[in-house]
This record gives sequence, structure tokens and C-alpha cells, in this order.
Amino acid sequence: MSTWEALLLGIIQGLTEFLPVSSSGHLQIGTALLGIQSSENLLFTVIVHGATVLSTIIVFRKDIAHIIKGLFEFKFNEETKLVLYIIISMIPVGIIGVFFESEVEKFFEGRTIFVASMLMITGFILLASNYLKAKNKTGEITTTNSFIIGLAQAFAVLPGISRSGSTIATALILGVDKEKATRFSFLMVIPPILGATLLKVKDVVEQPALHTDISTAALLSGFFAAFVFGIIACKWMINIVKKGSLVYFAYYCFIIATITIITQLL
Repeated sequence: MSTWEALLLGIIQGLTEFLPVSSSGHLQIGTALLGIQSSENLLFTVIVHGATVLSTIIVFRKDIAHIIKGLFEFKFNEETKLVLYIIISMIPVGIIGVFFESEVEKFFEGRTIFVASMLMITGFILLASNYLKAKNKTGEITTTNSFIIGLAQAFAVLPGISRSGSTIATALILGVDKEKATRFSFLMVIPPILGATLLKVKDVVEQPALHTDISTAALLSGFFAAFVFGIIACKWMINIVKKGSLVYFAYYCFIIATITIITQLL
């Protein structure tokens, strides 16, 4: 993997991790269309995912500090409830990760048309968030809807299904307030991605041969690109959900998916 390829993949990862268009799907489509090799390099994957987690922590640093402070009050306050809801939301994706990891990995083996099809589904999910709204007088996250949002996150392990798009859209459909839906969506992903990244670090240590073909310059390029564009995309997404809807991203998903399917068939 060259430095420019790593830079491009880092930008794609940073932008699409937070925008509702599926980072895993875009990486697979991008590498297929551009012919970029070594996209599944284990060390590079660890680096760019670590960068986007860091982006989330930077953007939500005040929220995270407030949550930690609230936990040390050792009482069932708003911060404790939020942590409880995040833990509940992690149950579905945790089950998938523990029991079905090998099955999920098979979907990342160059199935470009499948990825494009899943991107179409992401588009329909985003459209649904604009037209379907449950009655929720408080607009709050609850035990029940945190688990349902967690199911959406578990569904998003498939390449082409946007994690941020599916979780935010599901929260909006459940009647959760826009700002709270976005905040919860980004905070709930930190523990699972950190856990998955640590597991990948273990694999890197145990299988050093998997990353002998990538240079330090390429790794640094990928990291900083994913980190910087991750911060930009995260802040942009927060403002988009607050002030508008996700419909335009749905149209974008339809267009990219259609172009990909046509390209692959031809």
C-alpha cells in the first residue's frame, strides 16, 4: 500500500465512519473500483479505526468527562442511566462479535454487489427516518429503545449498512430527540470499536507477517487523514441532524449503489 493509497483510504474512513453512508461499504467499493490492494491489511485497519475512535473522543470530550464525573457520584443519576443504556445497546453487537465473527467476516471478501445492495438498504432506512416517527413525549433514550438502537448497530456489522445512519435513523423513528439521538449514537459506538480495535491489536502482535508490506509513512498518512476528517465529519453530522434530515444521504446511497452495481455487472 502506497502513501497516497493510505491517505485516500484514511480520508474515506474518516468521512464515512460518521456520515450515514457506511465506511466499510465505501472502503470495499473504493478498493474494488480503484484497484487498491492490501485494503484489508490488519495493521492499517487497526490504525484507521483507532483514529476515528480518537476523533469521537475529541469531539465528545466534554460529554465523556461529564459522564465520568457523574459516575463517581455513586448514585443513579442521568450519567449512570446513560452508561446503563450504552451497555444495553452493546448487547446485540456483542453477541454478534462473540458468536458470529467468522460468518460476518465472509461478507468482507470482495462481495461488491452485495455491499452495494446493503447501501441501498441504508438509503431506505434513512428515508424512513424522515417519514416514520413514533410518539415519544419526552424524546428521551429509554431501556427499551436503547436495546432497539443496539439491534440497529448489530445489523450494521454488514458492509454497506451505515452504523451511524442506522442507529440515528432508528432513534429518530422511535421518537428520540434529534440532538440526543446523535449524541447517543456516537457515544454508544466508542466501547465496541475500542474493544474490536484491541482484539485486532492482539492479532497484529500474534501475526506480524500480515503487515510487513506497509510503510510507516503510509500508516501515519492513513491515521492523520482518518483522524482529521473524522473530526470534521463528526461535527458536520451533528449539525446536519440538528438542522435538517438524512434524506439527501439516502439519495447519495442510492446513486453510489446503482453506479457500483452497473460498473460491476459491466
